[in-house]
Amino acid sequence: MNSPLWIWQQPDWPHFQWQSDALAPLLRSCVEMQGRLLGKIGSIDAISECENILDTLLQNIVTSSAIEGEQLNVGSVRSSLARRLGIHEQGATTARSEGLAELMLDATRGYDQPLTLQRLFTWHHWLFPAAEEGLSKAVLVGQLRDETTMQVISGRLDKPTVHFQAPPRDALEEQVAAFLDWFASSRHATHLDPLLRAGVAHFWFVTLHPFDDGNGRLTRAITDLALAQAEQQAIRFYAMSASILEDRAGYYQILENSQKDGLDITRWLTWFLETLLRSLEQALLNIDRILTKARFWHVHRAHGLLPEQVKVLNRLLDGGPRGFEEGINAAQYQAVAKVSKATATRHLTDLLDKACLARLPGGGRSTRYRINTQDISST
Repeated sequence: MNSPLWIWQQPDWPHFQWQSDALAPLLRSCVEMQGRLLGKIGSIDAISECENILDTLLQNIVTSSAIEGEQLNVGSVRSSLARRLGIHEQGATTARSEGLAELMLDATRGYDQPLTLQRLFTWHHWLFPAAEEGLSKAVLVGQLRDETTMQVISGRLDKPTVHFQAPPRDALEEQVAAFLDWFASSRHATHLDPLLRAGVAHFWFVTLHPFDDGNGRLTRAITDLALAQAEQQAIRFYAMSASILEDRAGYYQILENSQKDGLDITRWLTWFLETLLRSLEQALLNIDRILTKARFWHVHRAHGLLPEQVKVLNRLLDGGPRGFEEGINAAQYQAVAKVSKATATRHLTDLLDKACLARLPGGGRSTRYRINTQDISST
């Protein structure tokens, strides 16, 4: 007899299983990294903490939409988040950005509130605000999907590839209710690790696909909620969606494979924990960078640096794709600081004299400079 095509057609659905021994090393690594991250948070000053929270939430919102192929107006979303976090930033907002900010903050700050069907409906309204214009198609907002068969397909119209088909509509209320009951009862279950619970919740909800649109983004909001519950705090310092986006193809592939398989979801949970671990590792690097920046300015704040010098130093300290990880040369300093070539050379010499920068090997026009972090770790 042929086995059922979709996981929700399995006789014991949704009684998931997994191989605990196989997951144990990854789970330990995630818990250890999570502990290190939470342990360092207390060392960050209030202003840096607030800015980092804003950056993390913004990254989570933008990348969650990017996973679905939607490019958001980053400035609008940042302004909507900043206002809610009490950060004064200039910028226009839209109904879309306001809704996305509400959704993210409700999912994280409201981690102690029960996840109900009405709360999901509210999230869905925020995801598709009525005032928004330009939707490519009508979306059933704030209600479960209709009787139309829900499929994820690709390829030619005459020969489509069906990657996934969701459970039928006729029993969807009962299916969603079962998920919500489990989400509530499993929160304090001693036999289920909170991080595994987040992985199970992600897979279960996205497999139900209960809405006409926005299921992936709501799934990742539920994941953020489950992770906030695991840590017992609303403060977010890592963006799980950003790590998922880095392996977007792998994300869709592991979902498809697992949704066509049996109820043992070990492979999915392995991918989930590996992705979570990368997210935690990146967050730890960001925290270390923030702490390094704070120590650097503690040492050099009284050195009478010019605004242009401060701008370049902060760019170097912030790192990332725009942070000149390989060091900065005179021409790049000139471009960032918007000064003349002669002024750039004079500024760099001054920064060397004040031990703000260190010269990297090489000379002449290729001379590059990096932030001098020597000895600041002990201050």
